[in-house]
Order: sequence, then C-alpha cells, then structure tokens
Amino acid sequence: MHTTSHLLSNCILCPRQCGVDRIQGQTGYCGMPENLLVARAALHMWEEPCISGSTGSGTVFFSGCNLKCVFCQNHSIALGDCGKPISVQRLSEIFLELQEKEAANINLVTPTHYIPQIRDALLLAKAQGLNLPIVYNTGGYESVASLQLLEGLVDIYLPDLKYYSTELSTTYSHAADYFQVATTALAEMYRQVGTPVFEESTGMMKRGMIVRHLLLPGQTKDSKKILRYLHETYGDNIYISIMNQYTPLPHVAQIPALNRKVTADEYDRVVNFALTIGIENAFIQEGETAEESFIPPFDMEGV
Repeated sequence: MHTTSHLLSNCILCPRQCGVDRIQGQTGYCGMPENLLVARAALHMWEEPCISGSTGSGTVFFSGCNLKCVFCQNHSIALGDCGKPISVQRLSEIFLELQEKEAANINLVTPTHYIPQIRDALLLAKAQGLNLPIVYNTGGYESVASLQLLEGLVDIYLPDLKYYSTELSTTYSHAADYFQVATTALAEMYRQVGTPVFEESTGMMKRGMIVRHLLLPGQTKDSKKILRYLHETYGDNIYISIMNQYTPLPHVAQIPALNRKVTADEYDRVVNFALTIGIENAFIQEGETAEESFIPPFDMEGV
C-alpha cells in the first residue's frame, strides 16, 4: 500500500511541521517537492568500521535537509543544489543494485523528508530479495510519528546528537528545540532496534544504534554535556561516535567561531572525558580527518 500522498499533501513529516502541499509543488523548510531527489548512490568507505566494513556501505544521499546547519559538510545537497529526480520504483532498484555490488548495508543519508517514499521503496525491494541491514543516517531532528512508519524496516539507526545548548542549535541549525526533539527521537529509535547485535565472524553491525557527535571548534563543554547525557541515558546499550572531522568549508568564512578546525587538544579533552565517565562503546577518530576528501562527490553516481 502506498502511503505517500496523504502524508505529503499537508507535510508534517519532520518537527518543522510546515504543513505545505508538496504534491502540488509547494516546498517547506527542506526545500524538496514530492519527487525523490538523489545526489549519489555508491559504496562509501568512510563510515564507522562496523558500518563500512571491507566492501563499503551502500549509501544513498538524498537532496534537501530539515536542518541546513550553517557549517554543513554536504551543503550542496542539503540546499538541494544537486540531485536527480527518480521514482519510488527506481529507488527500490538502486537498493538492489547496491546489494549486487556487495554493499555491507543500505545507508539512507538525510532521508527524513522522504520517509513515505523510502518506506514504499524498501517494501518493493524487500519483496524482490533485498536482505541487507537498513541504516537510517540522520541529523537527529526527527518526528516520532514519522519514525514509527519505519518500524521493522530499519535495522540500524545512525543519528547525530549535535547540540546540548539551545543557543548553539538556534544559531547554527535554526532549531531552538533541537536537543529536546532529538533526544525524544533517539528514545524512539532505541525502542525500535534495541541493544547492538554484531555479526560474529565479521564484526559488522546487524542491528542497534550508533549516535554520532561532531565536535565543533570551541565547544568542548557542549560536547561533554552531550556525552554525559548519552551515557547516563543508555549506558553501554548504544555506541557513540565522537567525531573530529569538522571541516571549515568556504561558506563559513564569515563566521569566525566556525572558521577553523578542531584542535588535537580539544578533541583529546573530549575523548578523555568520555573515558573518565566510563564510556566504553565508542568510536574515536585518529589522525587527520578534517579534509574535503572525506566529502564524496555529489555527481549522481549510481542514480
């Protein structure tokens, strides 16, 4: 059964609650009409090791975003500047093509505003033999009702928890309620997938939740609050990915606080804090990661 039309004619898929009629071509905060717009579908090696594995994660990058953080590392697709319109049927075929390329999983990147179409495409693909774990890769600003449409279809949730501070979330992502909304969404994600399950022979994640936190320059205190919240709420039942790869791209040159990389000292202080409070299930990044080479080309490959 296709669920798309009534959910998009008065779009309240995400917490922005725009209420626009995307079927008639209206657009809300995410900037996306009804049609799926996809910027890239290809194997990607730069996720956490238990997601990328040796073959790569089958990433599908959707255009548009309901956050549009001012420092976005993928801003050309977040703003909808690139992407190819495709059908639900074509999306289901892309999933199967990635499986044929031996992708470790199907990784849906910024999928929030296309949940109904993705749901339909997953059901089609699963009926055609798709059997890979499905990864939902999100900025964390999600509606519980929309996430519930994916129950039983998503195996691994890969959300960000970006900010504790209301001031930061307002300034950088135009979302004063980010922490409250995102933590409520994380609770729903955890309810759906539960504690981590790994493939014994390969170490690949089959089910569970990895929460990502990207350290921003000058914001070690906020990062520590995020880590404390996650540890006190979930203990060892989730994994936390502490990321140092923030890259100051040209469009943040006018924002002095963001116009530099995170220092090694800042990152070390946050990682040491995580160890001190007892976080054990964590991914940390070593060496130089703040390079544009980590950002894939959005050239419509595989679409």
